[in-house]
Formats: sequence, C-alpha cells, structure tokens
Amino acid sequence: MSHRSSRANRTLAKTTRAALLLCLGVAALPSTSSAAAQAPDWTPASAKPASAQAGLFAAWVIASGDNHGMAFVIVDKINAEVLVFHPDGRLRGAAPALLGLGHGDDSVPGIGQRKLSTITPKERTTPAGRFVASLGNDFGKKNILWIDYDAALSLHRVIPTKSRLHRLATPSILDNRASFGCINVPAKFFDAVVEPSFKGKKGIVYILPETRSIQATFPTYAVTAPPSN
Repeated sequence: MSHRSSRANRTLAKTTRAALLLCLGVAALPSTSSAAAQAPDWTPASAKPASAQAGLFAAWVIASGDNHGMAFVIVDKINAEVLVFHPDGRLRGAAPALLGLGHGDDSVPGIGQRKLSTITPKERTTPAGRFVASLGNDFGKKNILWIDYDAALSLHRVIPTKSRLHRLATPSILDNRASFGCINVPAKFFDAVVEPSFKGKKGIVYILPETRSIQATFPTYAVTAPPSN
C-alpha cells in the first residue's frame, strides 16, 4: 500500500469516526427532538436509535461523500425502518416502514410492467442498492418518492387501511412485510420529513440488503467497525 493510500485511509477512518458519532448520537435522541416535535404522532419507532449497521453505513456515506452533497435515505430492511438525513449527515427523522412481502435483494426483471395480480408473493421484494430518487406523481394522485421508476419502486405514504396502519403501529417488525415491494411510511412522516428533503431536488436512497452482504451490494463500502483510536 502506498503512503498516499495509507494516509487517505487514515483520513477516511478519522472522518468516519466523527461521522459515526454524529449519526448515532443524533439518531438516539428521544422523541422530544425537533423532528419528532413537528409530528408528535409518529410511532415510537421514530425515537429508537439507528441500528449499528445503519449507523455505520450513514457514517460511511458522510465520510466518503457518496451522497454528493444531497439528502439521503437509508432503508434498513432488517429492522423495517426508514432514516432520512440532511446532506451533512444530520438525522432529519426516522420511522417504521412496511416493505415487500418477499425476502430478497433483487427485483424480478420486468416487474414494473406487470399487472399486480400476476406478481407472486415471493416476487414482491424490496431490492437493495443505491438509487437516485426524486418526487413524482403516482398516476396523477398524491406525490411519492420514485426510487426506481422502471421497476415501479417507490417510497410513499402508507395506504390507510386498518391492516396496514396496525402493522406500522405494532412494536414488532415481524408483521412489516406487506407490500408488493414499495416502501410504505406513516403519512405525516412523509409530509414532514421525506417530502421537504426531496422537494425541488434529487437525493440518494440506500436500501440495505437482507440476504447479501453490505460489501456485495455496495462495492466501495469500506467500513466494518468504528475505528478504535
């Protein structure tokens, strides 16, 4: 390894450590934070700290500049949670989410052009990866965050059925697999956190894997643990 590469790695590690403290420290704030105060009826999951994996990943995004100065979202499928960050890495808000019924990290080819009635339960996956996202309309109705238009993958307000609202409200994550692949979040969280983050501009959505490794999904990811010193 060259001296230049070694120095760059030390710099990244140092920046990552500071970023990690920022991410985990802010994410652990109780529901009295300014973000939660704007929407007091967000579910209790908005007050939970980020998972270790999500915190490390957010730290890497900030340290590496992979978000290119844009707001970014981390979808933690394993913990059924969505975290929205300011461009500088400050946590803007977090909320529970409903995800694809099927477990897996890939979309079935051509699924965006198929009728919903033809999509089997195991094909209803929320794919992992890095996506450039922007707000748009869903057939002229309310705006949604398009993550992958061709695959019909979006993040949007939960459909207010009794079943889906109940699934979001329960403390368990075992019942959060319910959609055809899209990411459903509480309506007030979308209005107060997601929409302002992407209004008039694009951003990055990172969907963390559940069946693959982080490194296999994001080849440039280089953080496996917080630096010890």
